[in-house]
Amino acid sequence: MNMFDCVIVGGGSAGLSASLTLGRARRKIAVFDDGTNRNRVTQQSHGYLTRDGITPQAFKETGLKELNKYPSISYFHSTITEIINKCSGEYFIVKTSDGQEFYAEKLMLATGIQEEFSIPSVREFYGQSLFSCPYCDGWELRDQPIIIIAEKDEHVMHMVKLVYNWTNDVAVLTNGVELSKETVQKLQKRNIIIKSEYIKNLIGQNGDLKKIEFESGEIMIRSGGFVVPTYYRPHQFVEQLACQVDKDGTVVTDGAGRTTTRNVYIAGETQKLGATSLIIAAADGQKAAFSVNHDLVMERF
Repeated sequence: MNMFDCVIVGGGSAGLSASLTLGRARRKIAVFDDGTNRNRVTQQSHGYLTRDGITPQAFKETGLKELNKYPSISYFHSTITEIINKCSGEYFIVKTSDGQEFYAEKLMLATGIQEEFSIPSVREFYGQSLFSCPYCDGWELRDQPIIIIAEKDEHVMHMVKLVYNWTNDVAVLTNGVELSKETVQKLQKRNIIIKSEYIKNLIGQNGDLKKIEFESGEIMIRSGGFVVPTYYRPHQFVEQLACQVDKDGTVVTDGAGRTTTRNVYIAGETQKLGATSLIIAAADGQKAAFSVNHDLVMERF
């Protein structure tokens, strides 16, 4: 049996960071990535010190180049279809879509999350003129007239408060949802436009938003903004491995990446079921890698 010390599922910022840390600790690591990381649609990644403005692909290529220096790290561009927990976490069997099997003492989930949008045409502009994170892209939209697409009071107010420091020319689009009187009053005090009509279509070219068409036929001219997605885990590994999950969908950990399932660790957006930044995900990956290495040390010394 070809046994790895740890299999890392996911090659985004969290997974690559964990791989680097464990590779430098001389652990035998296999990291699997199928290229579906959430930020692949983004033109530039921001807020990562020394890498501000880098493209997601360049970021990944730089990370993989660094991993190549460590001979105990194996990288596989492959999709994992099944993970089998053997003997209550004694070891794991990882199966891929091309029929291969790998074995590991420890398992780290870093598969990230994906977005869902109630308006399908958002996808045409997402990552280029419509974004989900003001910290990542608010600077680029500073002082511009923008839209916020959100369908819950709490999401509207959270996003409006965040973006208001970058631009106060804001139109809130709720896609058919009526906001509470309290929310409406707060927005009107700031001269924020509120449109509760259903959105028929978002119109533009090559990822650049030009205008919004409502069901009534009215047209609003806006060239960018923010949208609040619904997030989900693209795989069922958390459930299949019986990791405990809070009522809000967050995977329960000890604060250092260990889940409630023996020898299963988790890092990045996979754990939180919510968006975060590259630099925070990388820190989560390193922290979880510390836990993996610590546990291996304690078990083997």
